[in-house]
Amino acid sequence: MGTTSVDIPTSDGVADACLVRPDGDGPFPAVLLYMDAFGPRPRLVEMAERIAERGHLVLMPNLFYRAGRAPLFDLAGLADPQRRSAAFAQIRPLVEALTPEVVARDAGAYLDFLAAQDDVASGPVAITGYCMGGTTALRAIEAYPDRIAAVASFHAGRVVTDAPDSPHRGVGAITGELYFGHADQDESMTAAQIAALEQALDAAGVTYRSELYAGARHGFTMADTAAYDERATERHWAALFDLLDRTFGR
Repeated sequence: MGTTSVDIPTSDGVADACLVRPDGDGPFPAVLLYMDAFGPRPRLVEMAERIAERGHLVLMPNLFYRAGRAPLFDLAGLADPQRRSAAFAQIRPLVEALTPEVVARDAGAYLDFLAAQDDVASGPVAITGYCMGGTTALRAIEAYPDRIAAVASFHAGRVVTDAPDSPHRGVGAITGELYFGHADQDESMTAAQIAALEQALDAAGVTYRSELYAGARHGFTMADTAAYDERATERHWAALFDLLDRTFGR
C-alpha cells in the first residue's frame, strides 16, 4: 500500500489531499473520504488505509483548503471535551463556507482527479463521510448522481434544517444507494430530524438504510477524540464495507 500527498487543482485554488493506493496493479474502485470538521490528520489517514486494504483507491481531500493546507488547527486537545468544543469557534466559519455551490465545484474537481488516474476503475465512485463530511457527501451525490454510486454518512449533523437548501431537500436527484449511521446522542441530528430525512428519502424513492447507533455520541468513529466509541466504530466498518462490496460487486 502506498500513502502519498497530492495536490488537486480546483476552480478556487489547489486542494491538498491524501491518496492511498492499495497493493496490486489495479484498476481499483475509487472511494472519496470526506473528513470531519477537525480536518485531515493521522486518524483519518488510518481510516483511509483501512479502506484501501480492501482493494479501494482512497482520496481524502482537505475540504478547507481555501483557508490553507492541513493541519489548520491545533489538534493536541481533541481528547479533552472542553478544548474540543472550544475549537469549533474557529472551525464553524469554514464549515459554513461549504455552500452547496462550493461543494459541487469541489466534488467535480475531486472526481475529475480520480478519473484521470490510470489505476482507477472506470465508472462511478463512492464516498464515506464523517460529521460535516457526511453532510457534504450527501450534497455531492445530489450534485453528481451519475458519477457517485453510493454514500455512507456517519454521525452527520445538520442534514435536516429549515433552510430552503437543506441537504435533505435535494435527495430527489439521487439514483445511487445511501447509508446513514446516526449517533443517538447527537443534538445536531435529533430523532425528529432523522424521521424527516427518512420521510424525504422514502418520498423520493431512494435506496437507503438509516440506522441508530445506541449510546453513541456525535463523532463516535474518531479515536483521537473524547467521543470515540469502539463498539460503534466497528459496527460502522461493517456497514461501510457492506455498502462498498455491494456497490463495486465484491
